[in-house]
Amino acid sequence: MKLTLEEPPDEESARAIASAMATHLGRSVELVVDGEALVTAGNGDDEFDDPVITDRERRLRKDIEEILSGGPERGHEKIEELGKLFVRDRLELIFDEIEYEDGTFARHDADGELPADGLLTGVGTIRGRTVFFAAHDYTVKAGSLGQMGVEKEIRLAERAVEVGAPILRLIDSTGARLNLDDREPGDTHMDRYRGGRMFYNQCIHSGQVPQIGVLYGPNIAGSAYTPVFCDYLLMVEEISGMAIASPRVVEAVTGEETTMQELGGPRVHATESGSADLVVEDERAAADAVRDLLGYLPQRHDADLPTREPASPAANPKGLDTEIPEEPNEAYDVHDALERLVDEDSWFELKPEFAPELVTGFGRIEGRPVGFVANQPAVKSGAIFPDSAEKGAGFVWTCDAFGIPLVYLCDTPGFMVGSAVERQGVLQKGRKFIYATSNAQVPKICIITRKAYGAGIYGMAGPSFDPDATLALPSAEIAVMGPDAAVNALFAEQLEEMDDESREAFLESMREEYDRHIDIRAQASSMQVDELLPAGELRNQLAARLRTLRSKRRTERDRYHGTVLF
Repeated sequence: MKLTLEEPPDEESARAIASAMATHLGRSVELVVDGEALVTAGNGDDEFDDPVITDRERRLRKDIEEILSGGPERGHEKIEELGKLFVRDRLELIFDEIEYEDGTFARHDADGELPADGLLTGVGTIRGRTVFFAAHDYTVKAGSLGQMGVEKEIRLAERAVEVGAPILRLIDSTGARLNLDDREPGDTHMDRYRGGRMFYNQCIHSGQVPQIGVLYGPNIAGSAYTPVFCDYLLMVEEISGMAIASPRVVEAVTGEETTMQELGGPRVHATESGSADLVVEDERAAADAVRDLLGYLPQRHDADLPTREPASPAANPKGLDTEIPEEPNEAYDVHDALERLVDEDSWFELKPEFAPELVTGFGRIEGRPVGFVANQPAVKSGAIFPDSAEKGAGFVWTCDAFGIPLVYLCDTPGFMVGSAVERQGVLQKGRKFIYATSNAQVPKICIITRKAYGAGIYGMAGPSFDPDATLALPSAEIAVMGPDAAVNALFAEQLEEMDDESREAFLESMREEYDRHIDIRAQASSMQVDELLPAGELRNQLAARLRTLRSKRRTERDRYHGTVLF
């Protein structure tokens, strides 16, 4: 209800009149003088529901409203042309509620062209969890970073780590603001407390709290380190990209003509560089992915993992053995096996298009997050290549940082051989995978589903690499190499001297002899594995063992840190 007076009362009288009327009528009352709202009062149910809005406060609220609307009209026209959401609509998709923001008035004296200095920072909630955020406003100078924006980002990150809460970065920036009119003389973004400090913080905060980045636009030059320093990076199809230099600079320096999508678009980073953990089709899918991913991560490195209601797998776990072929070299899709192990609708794969011969992702068992590393026999026989070794290393290392248990499904002929992979650093990158697995102190369970040949089982947490359990299925084969390779290596000279019929008969007899030596029952009898079990019991075994391992303690080692980097 509105109550209109011809003569304006003083503030105290206005409040008294409005409050009395609201109490009498049992509804809210707005007092209007000369067409302008002076005060609003509730019906008295709440002790503080009748705020007095003074002229001074009204002016401030008007300033805030203008700032919250973002950059100038041309900036809004630009994001509409690019098919992007306004940053506040983006935040609304992801967060259940924005609790508060900091630095709203940053650069407020800059003729209204730089509201919030183009970067929103604050705190919101997602499914009841506190999450800090930094989000570029592309309507303000194309999201470019100014001095106060950098200051806001630095403060946000440091507070998030002190509190112990994840950091979400919504990245839509063309990089450092280069327009000299918008910068102080001598400002390079490189001094002690400027742009470089952002990347320094991301490095030292790594492993303390989860850092999730979502890339919504082209991110060029030094600022492109913001997304790659995040623990997890999502890219939005068509509109996002990142590169150390723009196509224009690339052409000027190297003569190469290229486009942003060819240089550093989502397909490049999802399939070739491995920098993107996930590519999503649009901004709504990005919001859903962020919310889902957060559901596997703790608030900070030593906090409890988030849990869900337990659920049965989508496919019957008792039928797991039907997914694994009898022949060691026959292909099958390991996703079909995973479907019988994890809770239904809980599989969240990371880097699915990069080095797909190794599958990495999160699932839940009895509602609790688990990280899975699985060889993929449907791609390159599940052999480990340089890229897949690096992919596995990064995934394992990050799971260990945030206390997420690891389950390895081993079915690999080992590391790939040949001059091509040697030039790509198969040994150098392979050691990272083995190093990460060796040093990870979260619960680790190795399951030998079929082939475990050569050094492949080293990266896959084999018995020598201190897993909490090595489990084998009846289809398992543990050996230095496969039968054919072993026979040819041992008897190469004799085979050359045999005719075709004799060679084939000899090979067959040697294969049979070799198979007797790698019989999994014989290996289980000598405790080379902790348990040989029917495949149909694996889900229950994993659930029981992971429950037991929840109280596993970490061991301090007498060193500063190892020498192998990721």
